[in-house]
Amino acid sequence: MLSESEIQLLRSRLLHWFSVNKRDLPWRRTKDPYAIWISEVMLQQTRVAAVIRYYERFLSRFPEIRALAEAPEADLLAHWAGLGYYYRARNMQKAAQQVNQAGGFPASYEAIRELPGIGDYTAAAVASIAFGLPHAVVDGNVYRVLSRVLCDRTNIAAGHARMHFTALADRLLDRGSPGSFNQAVMELGATVCLPKKPLCLLCPLAGVCKARHAGGQEALPVKIKPRRTVEATRILLWIESDGKLLLWQRPPSARLMPGFWELPEPEHIPSAQIGARVGHFGHGITIHKYRFEVHLASVPSMPEFCRWISLDDFPQLPISTVLKKAGKLVNIVKSQGAGPGQASPVPDSSAPKNPLDLRKGKSAC
Repeated sequence: MLSESEIQLLRSRLLHWFSVNKRDLPWRRTKDPYAIWISEVMLQQTRVAAVIRYYERFLSRFPEIRALAEAPEADLLAHWAGLGYYYRARNMQKAAQQVNQAGGFPASYEAIRELPGIGDYTAAAVASIAFGLPHAVVDGNVYRVLSRVLCDRTNIAAGHARMHFTALADRLLDRGSPGSFNQAVMELGATVCLPKKPLCLLCPLAGVCKARHAGGQEALPVKIKPRRTVEATRILLWIESDGKLLLWQRPPSARLMPGFWELPEPEHIPSAQIGARVGHFGHGITIHKYRFEVHLASVPSMPEFCRWISLDDFPQLPISTVLKKAGKLVNIVKSQGAGPGQASPVPDSSAPKNPLDLRKGKSAC
């Protein structure tokens, strides 16, 4: 661990660096706990650059707690589509409903932590940034910065790692400016203390970084977590008629993405007549690596659990990323003038920007 004088030096250098070099992000221009909370949830598993447009659009539609609490679920999911991990949106709405009923956003770490879908990290982030409460955050960036600054070889994938690094972060936390300090550590990890080839010459903590002094910064943090990738090929059926697409909707009880619309697969419609292959694309979900093949198809009668959905309604519906990718392939074949029997594989890299713009001259996005 650093000495007290080194800790004081670390705090002052880091806060000064952050004040000069922090990125101008929309959620840093407010102290509204609701807006900060939305940003923190969106930033989980998603890059900052990708979040900005979703964040601004989401707050434009749901500018305050009540709007989110009372929103129809389909509207909520449509505005969340593209961010993934859709249980986050549902938990946000549950939390918003509780906050709305209580008459205001909770102002203590403990009360924030009790809201649906909020864990230690999010509670600490909102408490420190919105209310100035002394609670240290721990995420992937913090793991990396602390591992290197302290030359700590604790395996961050181990079960006890979070408690260990939370204690370290709490020791280093500047209690006079906890919100700024937390953001500064995360900003340093995101822009300077990078996973590969850290920019040590630009780092305000280079003088106190024990890993750098030992020449071992690129070997940290230690992460040992054996993992097996599961690969599989699946067939998707593109059944289109009169400007409508045959889809099925995940039930509310589904473990993944309940309420989202998907393309059917052969096992869903045994009577389907499967035609030409349009193309294929890859898609990863946690440890699963899928190869999806899209085939044109037809059905002799209406399957019981499917529905014809107008392409005009797509922008207002929660649509899975898999369906969007399939739409890219079909869109390319249509733009090339290929008929059903002339469809051929199309690589992802050539897909158009508007994945479900399947009608010539009209945007669906």
